[in-house]
Amino acid sequence: MWPRTADELVAAQHALAGAAPGPLSLSGEAPAIGACVVAFPRGKTGAGAAGDRAFAAAAALRAGEVLAEAVVAGAAGAPYAPGLLALREGPLHEAAVRALAQPPDVLLVDATGRDHPRRAGLALHLGAVLDLPTVGVTHRPLLARGAEPDDLRGATAPLTLDGEPVGAWLRTRRGARAVAVHPGWRMDIETAVAVVLAATARHRTPEPVRHARRLARLGRAREHSG
Repeated sequence: MWPRTADELVAAQHALAGAAPGPLSLSGEAPAIGACVVAFPRGKTGAGAAGDRAFAAAAALRAGEVLAEAVVAGAAGAPYAPGLLALREGPLHEAAVRALAQPPDVLLVDATGRDHPRRAGLALHLGAVLDLPTVGVTHRPLLARGAEPDDLRGATAPLTLDGEPVGAWLRTRRGARAVAVHPGWRMDIETAVAVVLAATARHRTPEPVRHARRLARLGRAREHSG
């Protein structure tokens, strides 16, 4: 289900950009919010290469309680190239999420959605593969631009690309840098912001992302020490 070449991925991204599935509607019980993270060996710099050892972790939390977690080891599918992250990490993220005993209602991904040369970054692509609503959460936009929001928790400011709203800056904690929020699969900007705020407590980064990152790093450390 994942393209194996850059040309195949570009074609898939163009197709995904034109898809318009119904957006997620959040209501009732607090949703199970998941996240997936990929970690590579310490000291790895630059674009890397196909076959790089990788550790993918996923977690699902509801109101701070861990519902499920999983770690899988694998190999990168390609070097990193802007706009083609799915070639390197897509199958790793999918494997980690599918290993969860309880799938989340919505998934956070360290990748973009519509903030992408073809309007279909990994956060959107992964959601389509898994049939899960997704939200990208990154430290900075890929191509989009926008002024940062006020220094208040919950403050937002639009991120636009070629005049089109593709995401939002979100201040998750006063005094901390804003994060870039990217609506992915079955997601609009307003709901994406609400999901990220609901998943964020004392720290700038959403708790499911923090938990998945710890799991990925523990998996990497265990293999290295073994």
